[in-house]
Amino acid sequence: MAGLIVCQDVWKVYRVGDVEVQALRGINLTIERGEFVAVMGTSGSGKSTLMNLLGCLDQPTRGRYELDGLDVASAKPDLLAELRNRQIGFVFQNFNLIPRTSALENAQLPLFYRGVSMKEQRRRAAAALQRVGLAGREQHYPSQLSGGQQQRVAIARALVGAPSILFADEPTGNLDTASSREIMGILEELNRQDGITIILVTHEPDIAAYASRELIMKDGQIVQDARRTPRLSVVP
Repeated sequence: MAGLIVCQDVWKVYRVGDVEVQALRGINLTIERGEFVAVMGTSGSGKSTLMNLLGCLDQPTRGRYELDGLDVASAKPDLLAELRNRQIGFVFQNFNLIPRTSALENAQLPLFYRGVSMKEQRRRAAAALQRVGLAGREQHYPSQLSGGQQQRVAIARALVGAPSILFADEPTGNLDTASSREIMGILEELNRQDGITIILVTHEPDIAAYASRELIMKDGQIVQDARRTPRLSVVP
């Protein structure tokens, strides 16, 4: 059975003036549906470049990348945008919420771009906020929420479109230990109960421990690919 994500000899090369920067060098990778994968590496190792490529925010310079059987490397921008909107959810370190917009309206945003009716947008956004423990805070603005609560809104926004894959780029980077555990508990539950494939970029070993597979990157290559028993049920 083909994997959900398949990379074959994938390279990403940038030109900075007269200098060629090889951000990814010959990546070969298969991720199956329902996996929870942590990607680790020092700054400049290529982990964020890999996430951007897998999340259809960028395309490889050469090589083949297939997402659920579709050749992403040759896809047109409109198709990539549709893929991101319908199949992929993103959670970032800085939350990326709209400041003057309520939690409910932030969570609705992907459905707005799909042309879903306003009533349905609100219903699904409210359900997503309830799923991440924010029932009753739908009308709160980001400035009225803690960092952990803002990240929950960001997860709700990622979930509202029912994605099959969730990309989390340093999702606990701006959070304290307790909030980090809560956020990772939510991601763990989404993976185990909903079967959402999660790809987590982090530099923290205790955060990567929630994943059942760990990729370690160095100089644009995957230098280690290990499976292990994930940390479970650590949320107080």
